[in-house]
Amino acid sequence: MRDISLHVLDLVQNSLAAGATHVYICIEEDLANNLLCLTICDDGCGMSEEQCRSALDPFYTTRTTRHVGLGLSLLQAATERAGGQLRLRSQLGKGTTLIATFEYDNLDRAPLGDMSLTLMSLIALSEQCQFTYKHCRGEQEFTLSSEELRRELVGVPLDHPQVAAWIRDYVRELEKTLEV
Repeated sequence: MRDISLHVLDLVQNSLAAGATHVYICIEEDLANNLLCLTICDDGCGMSEEQCRSALDPFYTTRTTRHVGLGLSLLQAATERAGGQLRLRSQLGKGTTLIATFEYDNLDRAPLGDMSLTLMSLIALSEQCQFTYKHCRGEQEFTLSSEELRRELVGVPLDHPQVAAWIRDYVRELEKTLEV
């Protein structure tokens, strides 16, 4: 995958397929320690210890429509290329947490990509799920919550084209506040 936002899209699709109703996505740009950290937590069905160990194998999948599961193995390869690592924790019936770290200034680190478009797509296409997105750079940060959006937009669906476009533009504006 060309950028980290596409990994996020793929991984959150896994969360949704696992029945998640709450997904937390966090991007931490820790410039002082030269790290970029991606965290995704969900409350889906979780995995057993054996499934968790097998999940990083590209030839392991629980899907019946295909025989490979490349998402996690591609992310693991991307983290290792960029001097980082991938950690996966899961508990049956409780959910899954994934933490991917990258050396921030590593030439092989994929760019972050268009998180605004990724979030717009996830929120607009997954009305049944509550998303929380947090992005930190140094001391600056912002949080976007689909639940807060629903409270503010009583009766207006988040998949309405104007709302979806506003979410995309709003995240882009918030990201500008993080620029050094």
